Amino acid sequence: MIAYMDCFSGISGDMTLGAFIDLGVPAAWLESELKRIPLNGFQLETSRIRRMGLTASDVYVRIDDDLTARNYRDIRSLIENSPFSDHVKCSSLNIFKAIALAEAEIHGCDLDHVHFHEVGGVDAIVDIIGAALCIEHLDIKRIVASEIPLGRGFVTCSHGRIPVPAPATLAILKGIPVYGTGVEKELVTPTGAAIVASLAESFGKAPPMAIEKTGYGAGKRELPDRPNLLRIVLGRDTTESQALRHETLMIVEACIDDMNPEILGYAMESLFEDGALDVYFTPVYMKKNRPGAMISALCRKKNLEKTTSRILSETGSLGVRYYEAERRTTFREVVEIETRFGKIKAKRTRDPQGAVRIVPEYEECKKIAQAKGIPIRAVYETVYREAPE
Repeated sequence: MIAYMDCFSGISGDMTLGAFIDLGVPAAWLESELKRIPLNGFQLETSRIRRMGLTASDVYVRIDDDLTARNYRDIRSLIENSPFSDHVKCSSLNIFKAIALAEAEIHGCDLDHVHFHEVGGVDAIVDIIGAALCIEHLDIKRIVASEIPLGRGFVTCSHGRIPVPAPATLAILKGIPVYGTGVEKELVTPTGAAIVASLAESFGKAPPMAIEKTGYGAGKRELPDRPNLLRIVLGRDTTESQALRHETLMIVEACIDDMNPEILGYAMESLFEDGALDVYFTPVYMKKNRPGAMISALCRKKNLEKTTSRILSETGSLGVRYYEAERRTTFREVVEIETRFGKIKAKRTRDPQGAVRIVPEYEECKKIAQAKGIPIRAVYETVYREAPE
């Protein structure tokens, strides 16, 4: 399944849970799952409300009593030791890390010791882990989001009166397309920003999909010019029938003729660590016929700023160019296969004609070849021979 998060009135944690419940996630099931983690008493209260004629699910996390002070390290430990699947844990950790990085940058403190104040409360933990549980429950494999609208004005928090959007919200949305609305309200909370920034793979128009369901999650305030709702559209990727996926990515390029090639290798490694999907070098001749290299990095829109900053900081380039690129990819998933060497991670791909192919991970094969003292080619051949059809 594919989900399109249509954030025409912004996004918050409770709006996200409301939209998922409206899509069919049972509220009672979600509450029972969340109560498997060691938190003080809370209840999920859900109701149906109307916003400008549209019916939506409204979610409120009622806290019985929770005065526990939590920092990022505490929350990370809570999630890592939770009884949920690796997918739910990974998604939840990524969302909280986005908030922690923003808070650490704003307040100039160590990442592990960031205190979350409101965001570290039970309601935010419920919103974030709950969103990850809902995605797994609905079998959502891909998320795309609209551009994000921002309000203005001021909001009161534990630090006092701060401008809207909140500094943490802006830090989390770095590199993500936003636009101003003039609405004198907070449309995007730090929790909502972290959820959409961490889960959506691209931002903009809705992807090709066959719509199956639409869910609306309600915000707590009435807005003068729009219904205060988050809309999530759920459907099937129309390219799946051809075993192809479609996505819009960014290509970032720079031409370099004045640096040590060894440093270019380090730049490539750093770009991959930053989330680049592909990095490659092309030999070029520059002005005065100087030989050089063009570095090209393929990344998602949300990683555009990180990618451009990395190229400018790690190379001698004084500028970069970037542009959108459409990409279609075959279906793929990571699997574990049994071989005489034990379990090995591999990619299972399916081409447009439906043929399935198993491709073992290079690093896994390398470790086996070194441990067994055999050619890596022999490891690959064994995997291909023993892989299931």
